[in-house]
Amino acid sequence: MNEIKITDFEGLQIGNAENTEAATGCTVLLFGKDGAPAGLDVRGGGPASRESELLKPMAAAQIIHAILLSGGSAFGLDAAGGVQKYLEERGIGFDVGVTKVPLVCQSDLFDLTVGRMDVRPDAAMGYAACLGAEHNNYRDGNYGAGTGASVGKMAGMGTCMKSGIGSYAVQLGDLKVGAIVAVNSLGDIYNWRDGHKVAGMLTPDCKHFVDSEDVVFADYEVVENKFVGNTTIGVVLTNAAFQKTQLCKLAGMAHDGYARSIRPVHTSADGDSIYAVSLGKLAADQDVVGALGARVMSEAILRAVQSADAAYGLPCAKDFQ
Repeated sequence: MNEIKITDFEGLQIGNAENTEAATGCTVLLFGKDGAPAGLDVRGGGPASRESELLKPMAAAQIIHAILLSGGSAFGLDAAGGVQKYLEERGIGFDVGVTKVPLVCQSDLFDLTVGRMDVRPDAAMGYAACLGAEHNNYRDGNYGAGTGASVGKMAGMGTCMKSGIGSYAVQLGDLKVGAIVAVNSLGDIYNWRDGHKVAGMLTPDCKHFVDSEDVVFADYEVVENKFVGNTTIGVVLTNAAFQKTQLCKLAGMAHDGYARSIRPVHTSADGDSIYAVSLGKLAADQDVVGALGARVMSEAILRAVQSADAAYGLPCAKDFQ
């Protein structure tokens, strides 16, 4: 098994666009004129998403043309309009006779409390990310959807850490499996290989780690209005041939990568979502690809926090090495 670049998949372009001063951005994955089959599994209680219904097995659409990961919470859903504009201009989309309608799915994370809450990804930023994808300008760290990402927010923004977006991909024979993920979790981040904590909730002086699960277990009283300001959003990619129903299952298996790396995870205050996309025609066992998907997702989460730089007053994992 060899590591490859996340851009080493045929039929895929990935682009970032961000407003660094406002601490928000978006990351687009484009699948070309023919589009690609995709599935989705949402396990967090507070997702912000667009066109999710397209990816349910009973929906008519069998392919989509792009996935957009974005900041801005539900406000950022406007950014997909720019992706649609870019694709329509290039004749990419579902043919309805008078034009072609690009099918763009989107998931957003909450970054409004990191930089400026009044600046969110919009259609112009979505379009800019597509232009960036022409040159595969994707980078791990404080870029794209990871620009304003943070982790370990159980006690609020004063004791959390900076995160970002990360990627990891491998090749096993002819099989390729990769993941890209913007990590913006309520919980802490752990190294999936040895279990040690690498980022998350801090003591009030921001010098030592606090276990977020211990904080959770300290009080079981009902919280009626729990703040939904988190969400980890990711995509698993493979060159193996699968249909939408199978890809929904693969997305579900990739959530094991979240569970290995984030604690607590899939809470009512997160919107944790994973897409799975088939970019090739290789015959491969679904369970093998699903198991690899969980592994590459765990590594992508680790790289997201390890690649992040301290910003907006938030320390990063590099500060604790």
